[in-house]
Amino acid sequence: MIKDWIYKISSLRLWTALGNLWLRVRYRWSNLRIRLSTFWSLTDRSLWFVFGALGLVFATLGLLMYSTVDDKMVNRDLTCLALNVYYEARGEPKKGKLAVAKVTLNRVSSRRFPNTICDAVYEQRWDKRRRRYVGAFAWTEFDTLPPPKSREWQKAWNAAETVYTNPESVELKGALFYHATRIKPRWAKQKKRIKKIGRHIFYR
Repeated sequence: MIKDWIYKISSLRLWTALGNLWLRVRYRWSNLRIRLSTFWSLTDRSLWFVFGALGLVFATLGLLMYSTVDDKMVNRDLTCLALNVYYEARGEPKKGKLAVAKVTLNRVSSRRFPNTICDAVYEQRWDKRRRRYVGAFAWTEFDTLPPPKSREWQKAWNAAETVYTNPESVELKGALFYHATRIKPRWAKQKKRIKKIGRHIFYR
């Protein structure tokens, strides 16, 4: 009997507390609505439209700037990739050009090499045997180079763009290295040969 009364009293207190809380919330919400309505009616609304328009303009400019920066980065990446294809494989068939572009992107994806295309192309490492820094790709060591010719340059650019936009279009099983068939570098013995394409042999 006593337990039942205690339970009823506790329940009553709980519901009373919840009711009071609900009344307070409703009062504060009504008060806030009145204040906002009064503020809106007394404020010069033209200022709000001006601020809104300015916000929209700045947001649009921000999106345009971001798009421009992104386009510049893509163009820079493609240029470095196309230059590497041109100077490394301009005399190669289309598959050979695509393969060189693929190796370049494989290096970017690997932790063993720089993580941007331009950095991977122009990377240099110390060679103990030659006692000097050596470029990852031989053409990057020359101070001057003949300018790319229009037709071959377009082919190199097309190959670079193809692999850049769809890396999976060329399958080279993780190839990170290659060399011309006319030479036999020492490092080749320590790598796993994948395939020969044109006048290049590819390894991982």
